[in-house]
Amino acid sequence: MAERYDVIIIGSGAGGGTLAHTLAPSGKRILLLERGNYLYREIENWNPDEVFVEGRYISPDTWYDADGKAFQPQVHYFVGGATKMYGAALYRLRPQDFGELEHVDGVSPAWPLSYDDLEPWYTKAEWLYQVHGNHGEDPTEGPWSRQYPWPAVSHEPRLEQLSDDLRSAGYHPFHAPCGILLDEADRAKSTCVRCAWCDGYPCMVHAKSDADVIAVRPIVDNPNVTLLVEAEVTRLETDPTGRSITSVVVQRGGQQEVYDADVVALSAGAANSAKILLSSANDKHPNGLANGSDQVGRNYMFHNCKAAVALAKEPNETVFQKTLGVNDFYFGVDGYEFPVGNLQMVGKSNASAMKGEEPKLTKLAPRWSLERVAKHAVDFWLTTEDLPVADNRVTVDRHGSVRLAYTATNDQEAERLYHEFKQLLNKVGMASHHVLDKNFYMDMNIPVAGCAHQAGTCRFGADPATSVLDVNCKAHELDNLYVVDTSFFPSIGAVNPALTAMANAIRVGEHLTGAMG
Repeated sequence: MAERYDVIIIGSGAGGGTLAHTLAPSGKRILLLERGNYLYREIENWNPDEVFVEGRYISPDTWYDADGKAFQPQVHYFVGGATKMYGAALYRLRPQDFGELEHVDGVSPAWPLSYDDLEPWYTKAEWLYQVHGNHGEDPTEGPWSRQYPWPAVSHEPRLEQLSDDLRSAGYHPFHAPCGILLDEADRAKSTCVRCAWCDGYPCMVHAKSDADVIAVRPIVDNPNVTLLVEAEVTRLETDPTGRSITSVVVQRGGQQEVYDADVVALSAGAANSAKILLSSANDKHPNGLANGSDQVGRNYMFHNCKAAVALAKEPNETVFQKTLGVNDFYFGVDGYEFPVGNLQMVGKSNASAMKGEEPKLTKLAPRWSLERVAKHAVDFWLTTEDLPVADNRVTVDRHGSVRLAYTATNDQEAERLYHEFKQLLNKVGMASHHVLDKNFYMDMNIPVAGCAHQAGTCRFGADPATSVLDVNCKAHELDNLYVVDTSFFPSIGAVNPALTAMANAIRVGEHLTGAMG
């Protein structure tokens, strides 16, 4: 007989881990299922050769594109999910992102709730994840009910100079919101050592505000919380009516295990959450669970991004570089009517990362030359909104493998952002040197491989004919199934999605706490 819980949560990342943390005080019996294990603390955590060249922490999964070509997706299965490797840039979407936005390639649809509806949970997420920032600096941000729990992380001298130069040139630079466990007023109390190994690396000292450190570890010793690692969910079973999930089928240690719950919350990531639903088809749900609208797996988004390295005449001695952002181009620029996107700093270049990110271009370059380039590099991340397109979708082939069809959108807007970026560099005395396109990250030369910001495969909405979930992220067609990762996004905006996933997980967790009594 299967063991029974009040709630089973599948996935322990920004959505699932935060949901578990929110539900834990309720006393309800919670089973948290994680496909991976804890990410080991080891010296390789901060070794760029291991992280970027060898891909030490990347899943060995094989997915297939629309033409059946195999690729290795840049996904990470650990307690804490994708947040173990993220850069901890915790941005809110802009208020306009929740309404319809006209883009060069189509319309970004409205959400079934507004920025004001989500704002209280944005604040709770910022305080839970100990975000550093300064509300009020960025003219595009929405109203806020409470200042960040920690002051903005200070700029190092080269970034302070860049911020001053940008302001003098007429831009509106702001301190980027960072989720790190840093107390600059009393470094002795800090976990963070303000090193260079944050963006794209696991944190060896657990100083990154990831879902493992912030949400999961504080609750795993609670008597009502059980965490199972290396537990891959393969299927969800329903009762004969098809209205209720009865069992979660798991592969663990080479054996099949079955667990039952009153409520099941799916938070496996946009691609894998869709895979689980599609793989759970039955007589009542012949096209996959919750898929009467034929929307499960569709509208896959992952941002139109690129990294750019600008060379300055003077050396850039910055260690922790992710402290500055610019949103002057977010909703457009003079002479261009469409939104353009976000500009922020990315982790500091080093020779190994360059070899890992662009192996073909750097194959013949001696390490000393790359190290010289890295010493003068100032590194930027450019993000343009990707549109939800029905044919950009996850399907599952007859062998149970993910097949991901994807064509980028808003390329013209991304090019305009790059144009504005080069203009910006000229105004502050730097020159654009080389672009590292995200589509070629880790030598995966097809766009779908770099899927760090994946979203959209189970969109929420008021109409069951055009959406998978209702406004509380419950499946329209099932009474006890919720999807609480970035799958629920109707659109993705042009900033990192992690904080929105965390805020929504707190919102859904509070709803479930009330609904369960």
